[in-house]
Amino acid sequence: MLIRYGYEISLTFPQPTALVCLLSVHGDRAADVRIPESVFTNPAVDMSTYTDLFGNTCRRLVAPAGTLVLWGDSTIEDSGQLDPYVPEAREVPVAELPDEWLVYLLGSRYCETDRLSQIAWDRFGALEPGWSRVQAVCDFVHDHITFDYMQARATRTAYEAYREGVGVCRDFAHLAVAFCRCLNIPTRYVNGHLGDIGVPVVDPMDFSAWMEVYLDGKWYAFDPRNNTPRIGRIVVARGRDAADIPLINSFGPHTLTGFRVWTYEVSDLAWAAGRTAETDQM
Repeated sequence: MLIRYGYEISLTFPQPTALVCLLSVHGDRAADVRIPESVFTNPAVDMSTYTDLFGNTCRRLVAPAGTLVLWGDSTIEDSGQLDPYVPEAREVPVAELPDEWLVYLLGSRYCETDRLSQIAWDRFGALEPGWSRVQAVCDFVHDHITFDYMQARATRTAYEAYREGVGVCRDFAHLAVAFCRCLNIPTRYVNGHLGDIGVPVVDPMDFSAWMEVYLDGKWYAFDPRNNTPRIGRIVVARGRDAADIPLINSFGPHTLTGFRVWTYEVSDLAWAAGRTAETDQM
């Protein structure tokens, strides 16, 4: 299966402003990319890339005063399979966890394990450890939070989402991440592209947030917002929570004036390449 994905984001700045953008596909999918990512800005500015502490590709640039358009597009090959379902996957005792994954047991900016620990153990502590317990966390979060774009808040934490019972996909993910960490299950926050392949059409398209949980020596995707296996997840960035992986980190004031995301299946690589080249010339 071939999936074309990309974005067009318009920002307005009162003065020249440094940006760090996490908008490119994660490096662990590099071998699957079939049409290399085409990235440009309007007006054109110099850009450079680096890899952050979590292995994400970051793009640096300085936006001039006025409006800047960020545009990216690529096509990737995907298995076309649903998210793995491994009900026999077990939790790994903390003493046996690899050193590098211990950080995903700790509290973070949006995932207050100290405030949610007792709640987590009261609700999920008596359940069978492993895949089914993680799924129980997702089931609870999915039912507990009402999705509402109009009540999105960039500063909402996992504990606040639990208390308020409303949020967007990042809030679902933050609460489930925090609960799993409280239960001593390494869990990381993920954002990326998730189209509507195999499900009703999603309009407007947006970036999505979900989580990955470490069970039986592997990382598995869980999605408390949608709470069903999906086809075609394209990871952009991973971190402890949204504070680690903002799509755009602006070191100064700005206004979002345009936002468009696309993720859809294509049947012909030549057609996708032609469309990308045509758009590049706009």
